[in-house]
Amino acid sequence: MVVDFAELRRKMVDNQIRTVDVTDLSVLESFLTVPREDFIPEEMRALSYIDTDIIIYPAQNRLSTCYSMRPASLAKLLQLAAIKASDIVLDIGANSGYCAALLSKLAGSVIALESNKALSERTAEVLKRNQCNNVVVVSGPLENGYAVEGPYDVIFIEGSVDFIPEALFNQIKDGGRLVGVEGHGNSGVARIYVKEEGVIATRRAFNLAVKPLSGFLKTPDFIF
Repeated sequence: MVVDFAELRRKMVDNQIRTVDVTDLSVLESFLTVPREDFIPEEMRALSYIDTDIIIYPAQNRLSTCYSMRPASLAKLLQLAAIKASDIVLDIGANSGYCAALLSKLAGSVIALESNKALSERTAEVLKRNQCNNVVVVSGPLENGYAVEGPYDVIFIEGSVDFIPEALFNQIKDGGRLVGVEGHGNSGVARIYVKEEGVIATRRAFNLAVKPLSGFLKTPDFIF
């Protein structure tokens, strides 16, 4: 049986993404254009357009599980980021590169940061095959960001966090913004941080449940 991925992509946009109040035409077009199946493990390709998070890299050798975020959740966050064609974006937790590919359609250039070196190498290859020529994949600790190419117009965090390190705020341009989800499960809140004249202001946008991102989780306090 031949899978019509283009038709599944259209249904994903119409039945998953539009139904959660994503109306930005550039965001919708990016989801219609980027083939999610190319960024999903071969054995999971047939499930590329289901309405859920998909495991990209299972936990092993002290490395955490990496997920491709549920499309509707990802679309809501991208819309919140309000990315312009001239923006330089830092994508934190790039995993398979699907979000970086979407960002490549929205932004001027993208730095895709992934802590899993083996995964980052694979991601660079698939982005190249999809002609995402304005994306550079780098490897390193996610919580440190990537100051070498900063500051950025937008910092986009692909997963929920307990906190946002000061290092990331320092890598936002004046007038720039950071988008991410704080908290876990149904208590997760999507927030946008904006830097104006060196001062960071934040706004709560909406509740959103996304998978946690390693490197941003608080270690529980030891209690006697």
